[in-house]
Amino acid sequence: MAKCVACHKPLMLHVEPDEEDEDEPTGGSASANTGSYVDDDVQLQCGCHFHWQCLLDSYSMSECPNCGRNLITHTPSGEQQLLCNLKNEGGLQEGLDMLPLLTEESYLKAYPEERRCRAFLEFCGEGDVEAIVDLLNDNDEEEDGGHPDQGTGPNIDALRYQDHIGSMGSGLHVAIQNQRVEVAWLLLILASTLKMDQFPAEVLQAAHDLGIQREDQGEKTDIRSLKDSQGMTAEQRAAAIAGPWREWLQSGRLKPPAS
Repeated sequence: MAKCVACHKPLMLHVEPDEEDEDEPTGGSASANTGSYVDDDVQLQCGCHFHWQCLLDSYSMSECPNCGRNLITHTPSGEQQLLCNLKNEGGLQEGLDMLPLLTEESYLKAYPEERRCRAFLEFCGEGDVEAIVDLLNDNDEEEDGGHPDQGTGPNIDALRYQDHIGSMGSGLHVAIQNQRVEVAWLLLILASTLKMDQFPAEVLQAAHDLGIQREDQGEKTDIRSLKDSQGMTAEQRAAAIAGPWREWLQSGRLKPPAS
């Protein structure tokens, strides 16, 4: 059996049992609450195998950290890619381009204070409103003695964070691009000066149920004013997509406030 070339251990990951599972009676079997093992195998084109975390810990952007082979290839359109075969709890993915994931992890090694902001953008794209609310409500763990990689940092506003390794889009750009209407409403409540009477009653009720309320915007930038790397606001992105944003465009609720 192949082993990880970094740590020389089997290509498996131990998964701890859920707390609920630990509380359940085992019927005399101790194995029921000791967790389980899942595949954790990243096979690079050079043939070297790594655990996912072992690869992240030693990755050098273009070369295999074990044998030194250059792993970068190019798509038919000329874009760089780094292909691998990934086998984990989700099954086998052959020919997966890992370059975007590894680029982000390399960036976060240099700027760990942005990790929660990156998670925020991911939740905006997925439409996970509850996860966004939990993240925004969560106090920075490093202030309580937690691991410093877990926080946004005291000077980073997650709501207005822009994607520094991508298109420089904000959470509102991401929500619009992925047609996440609920997330767009949430961001307008929390990070814009759109008048509250412009929000549908059901949106305000949902916000109330989640414990969401707008803070004083003061001198903060209205999220509708943020521009991506192409100089486009969220409103301009919505105009290029149309779809569910037609009524939003007609109502003007995405229009940046006059400066």
